[in-house]
Amino acid sequence: MTTQQLVSEIRKKKSFLCIGLDVDLNKIPAHLLQEEDPIFAFNKAIIDATHHLCVAYKPNTAFYEAYGIKGWKSLEKTINYLNEKHPEIFTIADAKRGDIGNTSTMYAKAFFEDLAFDSVTVAPYMGKDSVEPFLAFEHKHTIMLALTSNQGAFDFQTKTVDGKELYKQVIETSKSWKNSQNLMYVVGATKAEYLADIRKIIPESFLLVPGVGAQGGSLEEVCKHGMTDTVGLLINSSRGIIYASNESDFTKAATAKAKELQQQMENVLK
Repeated sequence: MTTQQLVSEIRKKKSFLCIGLDVDLNKIPAHLLQEEDPIFAFNKAIIDATHHLCVAYKPNTAFYEAYGIKGWKSLEKTINYLNEKHPEIFTIADAKRGDIGNTSTMYAKAFFEDLAFDSVTVAPYMGKDSVEPFLAFEHKHTIMLALTSNQGAFDFQTKTVDGKELYKQVIETSKSWKNSQNLMYVVGATKAEYLADIRKIIPESFLLVPGVGAQGGSLEEVCKHGMTDTVGLLINSSRGIIYASNESDFTKAATAKAKELQQQMENVLK
């Protein structure tokens, strides 16, 4: 999916909502545990209930890898279902991979070729040669961790090195990498006050913003400091939507929560 197609879908749906499919078998409705594949059954139900309200889905691969081969097969069925039924939706493999050379190339092949995701999240700590193998897939997007929403972000990301915060140096350096036009960046919603400075470095790039809802991030603040003429934001909500209820009404509850966020976004876009 091209950036232009993503922007078009945002305008069409009046939404820049991304829903995180982080499936924990201890949290899904008990009746789904009787299904042959409870993870996929849950994901399918959530997708069917919310696809008209969002423009992206983001499975965090850890929630599938934790269940071994069965979990990976559930992930495969989920992405296949999305690509078949809703090809207009942007898909994100939240894998946070980061290694060098051929290893990164193999990670990229796994998510871009085998599973056919539109994008994958990567960690840039090892530098250029850990990210460029992903960027070599010119028709895909690489979403690089820039400034995250966890408390540990302050351990390294905001430290000053040679007079400049490390996260700013990382973002600036990434602009020089081959095919950097296909980079998007992760910026946590709880770091909304940093967005104005980030936009000075990457004024047009798309930002994936987790942390709205369960982690306490403010949609209004994120939009105030981070929105561009082409929106430039994907706001992710996971637990707040998919676990709005763990009863038989879970799809209705998920729809209601997604609709609530979508309507807030529609108001921003007016």
